[in-house]
Amino acid sequence: MRNLNNFMLKYKCILICCVFFGLNLYAQRATRLSRSEFGFLVGGMYYIGDLNPIQQFKNTQLAGGLMYRFNIHSRLSFRGNFIYGNIKGDDSQSSSSLIKNRNLNFNSSIVELTGGLEFNYLPFEIGHDRYKGTAYILTEIGFFHMNPMTKFEGGDIALQPLGTEGQGTSLSSHKNYSLTQLCIPIGTGIRISIGERASLNIEFGLRKTFTDYIDDVHSDTYIDPVKLESQNGSTAAALSNRSLDGSRFGKRGTSSTNDWYVFTGMMLTFKLGNPSNCFYYN
Repeated sequence: MRNLNNFMLKYKCILICCVFFGLNLYAQRATRLSRSEFGFLVGGMYYIGDLNPIQQFKNTQLAGGLMYRFNIHSRLSFRGNFIYGNIKGDDSQSSSSLIKNRNLNFNSSIVELTGGLEFNYLPFEIGHDRYKGTAYILTEIGFFHMNPMTKFEGGDIALQPLGTEGQGTSLSSHKNYSLTQLCIPIGTGIRISIGERASLNIEFGLRKTFTDYIDDVHSDTYIDPVKLESQNGSTAAALSNRSLDGSRFGKRGTSSTNDWYVFTGMMLTFKLGNPSNCFYYN
């Protein structure tokens, strides 16, 4: 009888522990969900580089993507983005006669995957009666994939494989550049709560890159077209120098600066779980 009572006591203890452990796991999961958000981005993307040195918002193209946010507390969040967009530049749109004479153009898709931290100026939580809105700053790190192309003979042709500046040949010290590159997004925005489970963001974000080849233009001068044709082919030679006056001695690019691109737009995010009692307003 005593053995039976001991067994029942041990059984009850194990059962209580299992129930407590299970509830604890559920509470932790609920807390993670309540701090998590998933959202959609839509806006525009444009680039700053050799074919557009200074003009903000010029040739802005449609862009969109997905976003995940984990709220560490009311002022600090981890955030990850996936964004797809397009950028372009065209010398024919310039007001400078020298730039128009250069006659280069490009377009490229941009596929970006990044993650980093978002800092709120004010405490914020979706659905909270008091903390309904804030401005924020964002810093991330990640990668983007590009594929610069140009209009040529009635269609688009990829520029990277051609080596229009002699990349990968005896004519240049540069290898063919990689189409996947590192980027550091730096942005600012505002966000407001919409009801109990959604928020709206408006954001402007620069992308610092470490390449000058988003537009396939880097070298200050033109490569000798005869030598380039002998090593990379006639198409590479034709696209290396498209100047209207045919001069070999004009300025092709600016090798001292790298290219940038920008995403600006709106985000609609939704809370994945119910409000958590463990959410602290630090």
